[in-house]
Amino acid sequence: MLHTDLRLEWFVSFLSVIDTGSFSAAARAIHGSQPRVSMHIAALEREAGVPLFDRDRRPVTLTDAGATLAEHARTMLRQLEGAEEAMAAHRGAARGVVTLGSYPSASVAFVPMLLERMARNRPAIRVVLVERSTLELDGAIATGEVDICLRPMTPPPGSSVECLPLWQESLIVVHRPDHPLAALPEPLPITEVAEHPLITIGRLGSTDTMGFETYKAFRERGHEPNVVQATNQPQTLISLVRRGLGIGVTNALAVSTADAHGVMARRLDVPCGRRVGVHWSATGPLTPAARTLLREIEASGVPSGTRRIAPRNTGARQRR
Repeated sequence: MLHTDLRLEWFVSFLSVIDTGSFSAAARAIHGSQPRVSMHIAALEREAGVPLFDRDRRPVTLTDAGATLAEHARTMLRQLEGAEEAMAAHRGAARGVVTLGSYPSASVAFVPMLLERMARNRPAIRVVLVERSTLELDGAIATGEVDICLRPMTPPPGSSVECLPLWQESLIVVHRPDHPLAALPEPLPITEVAEHPLITIGRLGSTDTMGFETYKAFRERGHEPNVVQATNQPQTLISLVRRGLGIGVTNALAVSTADAHGVMARRLDVPCGRRVGVHWSATGPLTPAARTLLREIEASGVPSGTRRIAPRNTGARQRR
């Protein structure tokens, strides 16, 4: 029988196992040990009087009783988050430290204005910026190094990450003025671009890189991109193009934040290049400071040259 002396940490461990698919992954997500997570689940099952997980299956799956309890557990934690937010209002405002992850382009075009507004309107909250490449940001969320992060939506992060879409931008071809592509009108046909050696974002030879927007755009139209070099720094990409090592294909924001002197930057003929969102872990509640920053990001204008993505999923708001 479930009593009122149940511990909230039991429910946090319980939901973390559900969201990550294993006891070991749950322990990493909540920064605890696997024996402690197992102890929490055992205590919860003892109090409930029924098994909550089918441990004979991999990944572990919920029993019918576990699925029922999970629904109530999520409701309880959401209500607790709401209570803390209400109390923060009585204390004057949320306060504390929140860690924001970001990739290079967003760090230049979006983050400075965001931090300026936070410093002006939310002085009790200190935002610590952590810059990483897109794929490195996934690890930073999983380990808790960052609370929330700005990240392209492709390649998609893990299933235990929530996302609020923010903006979309075009893919841009960067080439020298004396390159044959200079004779073609904008937008540049992807068929023509595919005939040349490419420099793009990511890490050359990495299978993870294949999920980036450039690779998807070419393959969806039947072309295998001939990528000869890759980088996560927009200025490096442009410098490589300037030296005649290939033509660059990257997102519009990257080009706008770099010195493009000596090269031409023109749109690629694809309907939508990059989509960017703010991401956070779904395995535990955000702190009041992190929720405040998340709301500020949602309310912010999008960078120049990009288009806001209309929100479709209200689940993220309910989660917050």
